[in-house]
Amino acid sequence: MELDPDDIFRDEDDDSENDFLQEREATKELMVYLVDASPKMFSSTCHGEDKEKTYFHVAVSCISQSLKTQIINRSYDEVAICFFNTRERKNLQDLNGVFVFNVAEREYLDRPTARFIKDFDHLEESFMKEIGSQYGIMPGSRENSLYNALWAAQALLRKGSSKTADKRILLITNEDDPFGSVKGVTKLDMMRTTLQRAKDAQDLGICIELLPLSSPAYKFNMSLFYADMLGLEGDALAQFLPSTTARLEDMKDMLRKRMFRKRRYRRITFSIASGLSIELSAYALIRPTVPEAITWLDSITNLPLKTERSFICADTGALVQEPLKRFQTYRNQDVKLLADEISEIKRISAGPLRLLGFKPFSCLQDYHNLRPSTFLYPSEEEVIGSTRIFIALHRSMLRLNRFAVAFYGSSTHPQLVALIAQDEIINSSGQIEPPGMHMIYLPYSNDIRHIEEAQMDTNFSTHATDDQIKKAATLMKRIDLRDFSVCQFANPALQNHYAVLQALALEEDEMPEVKDETLPDEEGMARPGVVNALEEFKLSVYGDNYDKEESRANEASRKRKAISDNAIKEYANYNWQDLADNEKLKDLTVSELKYYLTAHNLPLSGKKEALISRILTHMRK
Repeated sequence: MELDPDDIFRDEDDDSENDFLQEREATKELMVYLVDASPKMFSSTCHGEDKEKTYFHVAVSCISQSLKTQIINRSYDEVAICFFNTRERKNLQDLNGVFVFNVAEREYLDRPTARFIKDFDHLEESFMKEIGSQYGIMPGSRENSLYNALWAAQALLRKGSSKTADKRILLITNEDDPFGSVKGVTKLDMMRTTLQRAKDAQDLGICIELLPLSSPAYKFNMSLFYADMLGLEGDALAQFLPSTTARLEDMKDMLRKRMFRKRRYRRITFSIASGLSIELSAYALIRPTVPEAITWLDSITNLPLKTERSFICADTGALVQEPLKRFQTYRNQDVKLLADEISEIKRISAGPLRLLGFKPFSCLQDYHNLRPSTFLYPSEEEVIGSTRIFIALHRSMLRLNRFAVAFYGSSTHPQLVALIAQDEIINSSGQIEPPGMHMIYLPYSNDIRHIEEAQMDTNFSTHATDDQIKKAATLMKRIDLRDFSVCQFANPALQNHYAVLQALALEEDEMPEVKDETLPDEEGMARPGVVNALEEFKLSVYGDNYDKEESRANEASRKRKAISDNAIKEYANYNWQDLADNEKLKDLTVSELKYYLTAHNLPLSGKKEALISRILTHMRK
């Protein structure tokens, strides 16, 4: 029995230069965008809206955004853009009604480039003049533009085999009956030959997908032709249109988010039993970004300074040439230890991750999760068969509803961890969450603080009343995020960074707008239902003493302001410009450095080097 028939545990992020791995070509995707350019595509999507928002505009905009995302996310994938029902023709087979868009120094099917994307963004302005639009299937003619388009797309995908690359054709159209203008035997013959052409492509391992463009006033009818071409029937046909509608919205919205692949930061040997170990890849899903350590440069050569440490004999004053001998005093005697002996004493475990046992989820509490977890995924780099063992363990943990307890850490920081199996989550748009295990770092007993209830008055109870609990539950239901996933939110800093790169590469006059989705939803919080639930919760908790609570908050604010005023006063006693120019900031204490940061409303967190770096950055040094 094949443990992983869908190959969902394959690691696509491993180093492609490693001899143990497949080449990057094995995960390459070859995509042909097949876009209908008939006159019907140039009609407005909704009556009364701007006429520029046509079906053709929606299709071109989505493809353009997809290319901009792909060039950063998976730049090694190859794409081609093919229009059919065109006046001009440009393709390898010289077929009528088919135009393959391309730029110089690039093959028809190739990686997207900045010039390719830039020219494609301006294609819509000159499309009618240079390429043109016309119906390719007309009464009295044997021309079949859809047949020609499928043939041209299949020819573009001729490179590589289906075993080394995923080949796809994405057909975008708003015409549900491409042969509606012809009748009788001619129509049946055209439908038969086109279906056969699609089947031939599918037999070669090419996946044909359809993105139908609908509008509120027009519903795409799959049963006229495309259901037969895609092999849809029954429930699959009934669910196709809703899923494609959601997919179109995802395509317009989600493609603006750079959904980057998680990069492995280390390999871990997982010891399951005596003599049985597998290899895992560890991925940091969330990692804080902190300033790098300060690099001191020579004032003349501008080269990094090297720090050297020498030991001087206290008796003779001479430099100690031999390595220092370490010792431990025991019963008035100095026991000398070698470096290897000390290393062996410090080593607690032979491997970095060792399985100890399994426990039910009732033993794992929310407060045990002290910091962001690490995601584990099997790797075949060094230990062949790791994936099969990992899948067997993963499935057993899901079936028995258990989590694993393991030892993890180095000699300086040993600790226990919980391994929680995560099943794959997919929807109509693809994979949302991958299968694997989350490694949660468990706390020591000293890390858990037991809350002590302080009773100031015996007549006063700190327990919430039933009414307060009810109001709190109502409020939580109002602001609950349904189907929450961290993948729904993009990193605004990365989005801004890649928006700048895009603007520079494409020579755009304005930087693309970046929406920070991590900010609070002020519009959602202002809904009447949320506002009323919040006010009822406040009233149930504070009652008539709500104003007194506000006065306490104001008092705390006044204390913070007093601290800030004192820091500003102390700040004036230092010549910060001179300290920075003469590299004397490092001579100040952390409290003194915070005078500057407080005076300029800068963050106060971090070590001394981080504070100095923050000050120099603010002073533009």
